[in-house]
Amino acid sequence: MQRDLPLPRTAGRSARGVMLAIAWAALFALTFAEWRAMAHQWWDIDTYSHILLVPPIIAWLVWIRRDELARAGAAGWWPGLGWLVFGLVLWLVGRSLDINTIGQGGAVVAMQGAVLALFGLRAALILAFPLVYGFLMVPIGGEIIPQLQMITAQIASALTRLSGIEMVAQGIHIDTPAGLFIVAEECAGVKFLIAMLALGLLVAHTCFTSWNRRAWFLLACVVVPVIANGIRAWATIFLAQYVGAEAAGGFDHLVYGWLFFGIVIALVLGVAWRWFEREPEDAGWTADEVAALPLVARWEGRAGNPALVLGAILLAAGSFAVLAQLG
Repeated sequence: MQRDLPLPRTAGRSARGVMLAIAWAALFALTFAEWRAMAHQWWDIDTYSHILLVPPIIAWLVWIRRDELARAGAAGWWPGLGWLVFGLVLWLVGRSLDINTIGQGGAVVAMQGAVLALFGLRAALILAFPLVYGFLMVPIGGEIIPQLQMITAQIASALTRLSGIEMVAQGIHIDTPAGLFIVAEECAGVKFLIAMLALGLLVAHTCFTSWNRRAWFLLACVVVPVIANGIRAWATIFLAQYVGAEAAGGFDHLVYGWLFFGIVIALVLGVAWRWFEREPEDAGWTADEVAALPLVARWEGRAGNPALVLGAILLAAGSFAVLAQLG
């Protein structure tokens, strides 16, 4: 029989939550420009509008793990400050080089570091997925738009040719009797692809235990939306031959935004449903499993005083604020 390993003494959760709120407030103030830029992209750019759902999803993921989190206990963990400082270094480098992705990623890492430092290694392992899922708040994906435009154009061209429609294709331009069609950036499908990947990562973690099934499901979350977007582009070209390009374009935007990809999501989830292996509440390590991990005994060390840890976080934030001003 395996002997249960002792769990650390749990500090008052409300007090620890207040400390985390203070640490996050300081880090948010320091990296405000990056969070403001991210919020602008979430709200004003359709490609990233799905990110508005990420913070509520993270909150839900933490909520369903609350019992295990309480059993694991909270303990200050000084090495967590290393992750926080690493995030602030990334933030400072990104701001200095004017590379938004690096600066914004660093802001997220710093927030994660505060959790590690104040709540400890065991809590961080129980919350490993929601912490990592936080990286999805950084708007990325625009870099692959040209490649997706070409793939969409190739699929649409092939299907148009198979449909018997006379056409001349050159790159992202498809010339037909109904007019010249261009696979614009908005039609590349990047918005749906990254939204589908965000959903796929969530489902893969919460509903599967097999890494093989997770891999197949995530592959479907990449391949299916890309193919579906090519089919959508072809359907617009095909419909335009009978109702005109303008009418087909208007129909395309309506279907693309409200119906077509909703059906695609439902189909992917519907097919995968029969292979789901667990309920979301069962996803992740339990407190006992975390306590039994060799790395916990090796790296946890002596619990740090939470007030001192908070003071170190505030000191780090203040120091980097000075460095940012000097830079």
